Parts: sequence; structure tokens; C-alpha cells
Amino acid sequence: MQLKRMQKTDWYLVGILILSAFLYGWGIWDAGSANSYYTAAITSMTKSWSNFWYGAFDPAGFITVDKPPVALWLMAISAKIFGVHGWSVVLPSVLSGIGSVYLMYKLLAPKFGLLAGRIGSLILTLTPTVVANSRTNNMDAILVFFLLLAVYILQKAVAKKNIWLVIVSFGLIGVGFNIKMLQAFMILPAMLVYYWVAIKLPWKKKIAWLVVGMASLSIFTVAYPLAVDSVDQSSRPYIGSSQTNSLMELAFGYNGTERLLGQSTGTGGAFPGMGSTKKSTGTQKNNGAPSGKKPSGSASTGKMTGQAPTGQQNGGKAPTGTPPNQSTNKNANQAKGKAPGQSGKMTRQAQGGQGGGNSAFAIGSAGPFRLFQSDLGSQIGWYLPLAILGLIAGWFGFRKRGAKWHHVSEEQSEVLLWAGWFVPVYGFFSVASFFHPYYTIMLAPAIAALTAIGVAAVVKMSAQSNKESMIARIVVSVAVLTTLLLQAYYVWSYYQIISIILIIVAIGLSIWWLLPRQINNKIKIVLSAISILLMAGWWSLTPTLSHNSAAIPAASPSLLSQTGSSDMGGEVNNQLLSYTKKHQGNAKYLFATTDSNSASGYIIKSGKAVMAIGGYNGTDPTMSLSEFKKLVKSGQLKYFVMGNNSKTSSGQISKILTWVKKNGTKVTYSSSTSNQSSPTQQMGGQSQSTTLYDLSNIYE
Repeated sequence: MQLKRMQKTDWYLVGILILSAFLYGWGIWDAGSANSYYTAAITSMTKSWSNFWYGAFDPAGFITVDKPPVALWLMAISAKIFGVHGWSVVLPSVLSGIGSVYLMYKLLAPKFGLLAGRIGSLILTLTPTVVANSRTNNMDAILVFFLLLAVYILQKAVAKKNIWLVIVSFGLIGVGFNIKMLQAFMILPAMLVYYWVAIKLPWKKKIAWLVVGMASLSIFTVAYPLAVDSVDQSSRPYIGSSQTNSLMELAFGYNGTERLLGQSTGTGGAFPGMGSTKKSTGTQKNNGAPSGKKPSGSASTGKMTGQAPTGQQNGGKAPTGTPPNQSTNKNANQAKGKAPGQSGKMTRQAQGGQGGGNSAFAIGSAGPFRLFQSDLGSQIGWYLPLAILGLIAGWFGFRKRGAKWHHVSEEQSEVLLWAGWFVPVYGFFSVASFFHPYYTIMLAPAIAALTAIGVAAVVKMSAQSNKESMIARIVVSVAVLTTLLLQAYYVWSYYQIISIILIIVAIGLSIWWLLPRQINNKIKIVLSAISILLMAGWWSLTPTLSHNSAAIPAASPSLLSQTGSSDMGGEVNNQLLSYTKKHQGNAKYLFATTDSNSASGYIIKSGKAVMAIGGYNGTDPTMSLSEFKKLVKSGQLKYFVMGNNSKTSSGQISKILTWVKKNGTKVTYSSSTSNQSSPTQQMGGQSQSTTLYDLSNIYE
């Protein structure tokens, strides 16, 4: 009967999918350049197969972005079909977000019923960081979709005892590695435990299939990186953010140990802003950098006072607010390019509850309760108590009656799957030193699934003995109380009255649930559901209402009150662009600059090659001074644009900048600047003094 019902259209699911499409897709026509770092790469990838294959940042294929290109391939295909627009590069993330909601339903409904499937998909839909991530051209929403797809196929492989599905499932984790590298491996423990416990095969065959699955994982993981690294370095782009021009080194360095230890590429030291953030009022470091990258250094300092931390905007048309790490006047904390050691001080209005909001590195204090703190919690923590209690209730509620403790039911194997996803990821975010708040989307599927499983367990327990029914009421009472109190904490910074109401409702509902009445009382259920979803849903709605497609995606009511563009890294000085285009001649590059941040907007607007000699952070050792001189002597490069960020460069890049300053000729490229050779312009999304150097006369 259950299977027959599932074969029919579930209109509740249809409604949830429509809701997700609205939340993730509405207003993306105002996405502007979204994450301009990746949009510049997408622009370049549409120009040649080589750029497409390598994920080149610039049209000349000088350097790549700091991730493998699988997600960018999808975005580039969209851009090739529809043209390079904010909405076209964001579209794959929107579709991935909707697809993840559907997969959540399909993962839960067969084992736990339609109600669990609906609840899981709705919770995932109404998780603030999921909405924010699904509206950008960052890679996280696409990665989560592929991971859920891998788990879904593994579930089918277990049910059908099909080795080919095992191969495909683990192979998809390898594909995930080539989306965002080691982040994809965070759910491997869950898959391995689930496979071993759930599949019913003789142990020898079980091991053999697992070995084949691991082989598939290995092949799909390393095939692309080894293919790239095996190409002569002179015949391909430099691997951005690596120190040895290697994708494998990038995986285990910048995108590996440095994430855990909080190191900065090229320096080996901790970057200001990473690590603990204080919960008391006063000032704090406010450094920002989008899409999982340390800022490159194109910034001045600034102050921001008296405002709740802002959200982050896309640089589009709608007045949608500034990034969480920005003030409305585009101060130094605004962009991808915050220089190491340069920080703006900001007085917070009601510390706590800002939600990863005031800084790209607002990740709270390391420890077991970091994810409950306001910085991360207001993005991912709204349902955390439900998930934790759901894990416990699911394990004990679906145990086999009279079975030994080590006998695991089918439902319990599913609980192990989601617990195996939840615990390692929770552990990483509790101790890691470098990540951005929006990375916590990795926890969202496990939280949604465990919450839904907990509800299914409580319903099952309530229909059994009086003792189990009483336990179910206690579980629900504690779940409602802790969840609403936690949400009141997040809400307090913006809506004190609503926060007080939530506290009163939490106490009232928790007492009501303890009363010896039927647990399926519809009024009680509806009131509890509305209370839990109301403010979490409101936070989730804010990126949609503000048409926000940000490089550092975050959800916050402050998005609704901010105006102005914050196209981080996407701003262009039209006079500089016009001058260099007019005088480029036969040069291969429009101009060179220190970092990708300062180049992205010009690539997007002109479609021309702009060389970012230091990669994203301005620290990549892409070439030596002698190699740079040869480039200039051959006429491939005529101009160099230098900004404040040049002061933070080191190593070979520093030598190149010193040589440019000593030998280049300063150019006045604007009639309005009269005798000024270094007018102020917007580079990397922020105001800074920039100087254009003409290098064409050095070797004449």
C-alpha cells in the first residue's frame, strides 16, 4: 500500500519543490557578476576548449581558479547556451538546490514514509545557508547535490545488491572531489559504514565489491588531477593557489591542511580574522574574502558602527544590501581582496546573532558548541537540536524488539548513514581554523534527514505502549523547547519582541507536550511546526527578497535594509579599461596586475585577457622576474596596473613589482585627473589608489 501511494504524485512534494524553486531562483536576474572570481573564469572558459578543460581564470589561459573545474563546466555550459549573465552562471546552483530537495525526499520516503520525506525536504528547503548557497555561482550547492546523488545510488545499490550501482556511487564521490576537492570526502565514513552494515552479502563478496567501489573512487578522484599535472607546465595554465603548479598539491595544501590549520597560502601563517570571534561588544577583526579564499590584499581600512552586520549583495540592479563583511560605503572589509594585516574595526550592535554575517571569517570560537553560536548558527543551526534528538530517537525508536544490541534494523542502518554524515562534518567545523560560514551547507542534508527520522520515530513510539508514548512526548517536549530557545537567541539581535514571544511559546508548548494526551493532537502539531519554521523560514527568505547572489552567501534580515552594489572583485574603472583597450595593440594581455581580484571585473566586461600574476591571493609563484621580463620584451605585455594590494606581495611577485616601479612609465589615463598619475578607482570591489605603468618603452 505504501509503495502504491508513493507511485502517485505527492502534491506536498510538488509544493515543496515549487517553494524551493522560488527561494533559490527568484531575483537571480539581478545576480550581477555574483562571485566575479568564478564568473571571470566562466567568461574565459566559453572562449576555448583549453580554457574550458583547465578552468582557466583568464582568456589567455595564464592561470586557473583555485578549484577543479567540474562545477564550472556546468556553469560554462549554461553561459555558452544563454550567454554570460549573472542568472546564467547561477542557474546550475539553483537547479542543484532543487535537485537536492527532491533527492532528500527520495532518500527518506521509502524507509520512513511520506511524512518523513516531506519533512526532510521541507527542512532542507528552509535552511538559510542552503537558500543563500543555491543562489550563487559558488560550488557548494552543486557539490551537495552530487553527494546526495551518490548516497541515493548507494541506497539503491544496497537494496538491489547491484555492484554497478556501488561503482557509480563511489565514483560520484570522486566527481565531487573534482568539484571542491577533499570536502567531498567528508561523507565517505558514512557511506562506508552504511554499505558494510546495510548490504546483505556474504562477507567475501561484500569485501570484493567494496574494493571495486574504492577503485572507482580512486579513478574518478585522481584521473583529472593526474591528467592535468602530467601536461608540461609550459603547455597549460598555472594551477591557481598552488605553490608548485600542481592540482594534487592544491588538494592537500591550500584546499586541504590549510583549511584545518588556518594557514595562508604562500605565507604559512594564520590570516587575521580566521579562528575565534568574540561574543562581547566592542571591536573585532572584520576581514572578508569570498568563496573559500583568503583575501588577496586590495583594501584600505574602514570603520562601521551602529549597524547590525549586513548581508552580502551581488552587484546587481536591486537594492539588496552589502555583504556580511561590508559596510554600506564599501569600506576595506568589503571585498575579496582584504590585505593580510589590514582590517577594519566595527562596533557590533548586539554581538551574537549576526550569523556569520559580519565577516567572511565569522566562525565563532572553536569547540563542541561552535555551531550553536550565532555566527554559524543563524546560517545552519536552526534545527540542530531536532537533528541531535532525532538521531537518538531514530536509533532507539526503530530498534528490533528482542534483538541483540548488535543487530541493526533497516531503519537503523539509515540512521547510521545520516549520523555518519553528521558527526564527522560537525567535528570538522568544531575544530577547523579556516572556513567560511556558508561551508556549513555540508551539514544541512544530515540535519534535515535526522530531523525527519526523529519525527517518524516519535510517531511510531506514540502508537505503542504507554511507556513508549510517554518517552515520545518527553522527546518532543525537549525538542520543541531547545529548538525554540536556540532560535530566540538567533532572532534577538534583530527582533527582541519576537524573541521574547518565542521563549514564551517554547515554554508553553513544551509543557503542553508533556500532558498525557494523544501525541497526534493536530492543533499541537501545527502550532509546534509553525513556531519552529517561522523565523527559520524568514531568515531563509531574506536572500530571495533582496535578490541576493553573493560571493560570500549568507542569510540575514540586514540584507533587506542595505542598498548599493557590492560586486566583489567585479568593479571596473571605465577610463582605465578604455585607455588600455585603445593602446593594447598586438599585446596578448590587456594589462597585468597582482591578483585575480583586481582582474576579474575587467575580464568579465571586456572579454580580454588580464594577467593576475599572483593568482587569487597575489602570492602564487607563477613566474620569475626573468620570465616576466621576457614577456614584456616580446611585446605580449605592455601595461601593469598596481594598487594598494601590491604592498603585501612577496617573493618573486615582489621582485616583479619592484622592477615595474623602477623601470615602468607612469601613465595618466584620465583627462579629469590632470597631473595625477594614480587616480583612485574601484579594483577588487573597493576604493584604492591605482597606478598604470607603461612597460612598452623599456626595451626600445
